[in-house]
Parts: sequence; C-alpha cells; structure tokens
Amino acid sequence: MTVALPPWGLAALGYALLSRLGYVGYVWHALAKADRDPSGRGGGAFVRFRRRAALVMYHDGLSFVALCVLTRGTLDLPIPAAWRLAGGVLTLVGVAVKLWAARALGADGYYWRDFFEPGIRTGVVVAGPYRWFKNPMYTVGYLQTYGAALALGSLPGLVAAAFDQAAILALYRSVERPHYDRLYGAGAAMGSPP
Repeated sequence: MTVALPPWGLAALGYALLSRLGYVGYVWHALAKADRDPSGRGGGAFVRFRRRAALVMYHDGLSFVALCVLTRGTLDLPIPAAWRLAGGVLTLVGVAVKLWAARALGADGYYWRDFFEPGIRTGVVVAGPYRWFKNPMYTVGYLQTYGAALALGSLPGLVAAAFDQAAILALYRSVERPHYDRLYGAGAAMGSPP
C-alpha cells in the first residue's frame, strides 16, 4: 500500500530525475567527445572535466537524498521495521562496496582520467571488489540508493534509484565499455572506472 504523493513530492522526484540526467548527460557528452577527439585531451582538459563532473555528481547525490527525505513514509509496507532494517543494511553494503571500488580504482580511475590521457593506466583493475565483480561501482555499489529509499520508506526514492542505476549502466554500455574494449581488447574481463 502506498501513500498519495503531494505535489512537492512530485516536484522533488522530477528534480532528482533531471539531476541524474544532467549528471549522466554531461559525463556522457564529455567522455564521448574526449574519446573521439584527441585535440580535446590532456591534463588541463581532465582537470576542467573533473571539477565539473564532481559538481554535477555531488549535486545529483544530494538531490537523491533530499528526495528520499522529503518523500519519506510514502511507501507503506506491511512489515515496516524489517524493511527499514533491510534498507539500512543495503545502504551500508552499497556504500562499503562503492568506497572499496573507488579505492581500488584510485582518483584517476574514479574520474575517468584515461579518457583524457589514454596512457595513464597501463592495465585493467583486478584489485578490491573487481576480483569478483565486473563492475561493482555500478551494480552492487548502487545498493545504497535502494537501501536509503527503503529505510526512509520512499516510493519515489525507489523509482529514482532504479532510474539512476539504469542511466549509469547506459553510460557504461554506450561510452565506457567501448572505450575500454579499444584500450584493452574486446570482452576483456576488467574492472572499469566507476
């Protein structure tokens, strides 16, 4: 059973979805451009990209958290205490895996530096969670979004979590994976940036 969503809840959902589109859209465009146009590469281009990417990434994360807080209690589950506890556990697991993966990649990998300086990384990452998962950052590392939505009982948060993960996986399949296939060989088992 769900609780009716007030107009400000719909506005918060719309804002969170638009924020995700802005984040993924900017990164998609910048990485695709860097990948196909060598003249737009180099350390200076990477520094500018990283600064902008961090800004839209953090904004996107804050808009998701705000959505979950503003729409808490809109998901009325028959066993709320158990779902909230499960949400807390999912959040902890997702954050731990994302931090572990980010540490294995390093700051350069986390921010896609090899799109701007292709020789910066000499091989695939097989450390940390990349030993067991092809892409822990975009798969298991997204558990915290679902967990936060469940812990706060936010139906729009669950919708946004699914949308966020689908959008980042589309970026991965359309831009990142082809780039890494060219660098390391098609179908190479690898840990890919974020």
